[in-house]
Amino acid sequence: MKIKSILVKSIAVTALSVTGLVAANNNTNTAQAAIVENDTAVVTVKNVSDNAITVYNSYKNPEATGQTLASNTSWKVIKTAYDAKGHKWYDLGKNQWVRAKYVTRGYHTQAAVTQAPVQHQTQTENTNSAATTTAANNTNTQTTTSTVSGSEASAKEWIAGRESGGSYSASNGQYVGKYQLSASYLNGDYSAANQERVADNYVKGRYGSWTAAKAFWQANGWY
Repeated sequence: MKIKSILVKSIAVTALSVTGLVAANNNTNTAQAAIVENDTAVVTVKNVSDNAITVYNSYKNPEATGQTLASNTSWKVIKTAYDAKGHKWYDLGKNQWVRAKYVTRGYHTQAAVTQAPVQHQTQTENTNSAATTTAANNTNTQTTTSTVSGSEASAKEWIAGRESGGSYSASNGQYVGKYQLSASYLNGDYSAANQERVADNYVKGRYGSWTAAKAFWQANGWY
């Protein structure tokens, strides 16, 4: 009986050790799965059934933020992460996460003007020429009425100063005007009024306010 008791205890200890090892391995795998990496890619929303995808507040325990991104709109990625199940996620800034399976890497040239003018590396000489030529025709003497005031107007001018020195005719490759918007977002209209309108729409859709956009710019060097 004593021998049997010792044997049973030994088996129990061995089983416990194995169980502990399995649990430790599972915890290790889970921790390794939840990896966050810096990223500088651009992604475009796929053509999905509802013509929009959901934005979540986290990749670990995702909850819908109430925001959606329209199909064929392009966004700059800040971080890439993998959740505990191995699903890939992209952070578009300010913890605005989307599932990677609903987007493709790369820029969509026909993206809507209300979406973010993302940075990308490739551009054609024709686009650059058109942007530079047309922008040059718009002088700094142009005036327009802004739809914001107070601290919002102050933040908006602060960003304009950093982006272009406040010049409607500034150009840098495909980025044009006072707020350095992508030429494709301006749809060939480089007027001061259109630059103001598109910039307001972009900031409202992406950050909610110019003060929030300024805070993001200060933290990241772009908006």
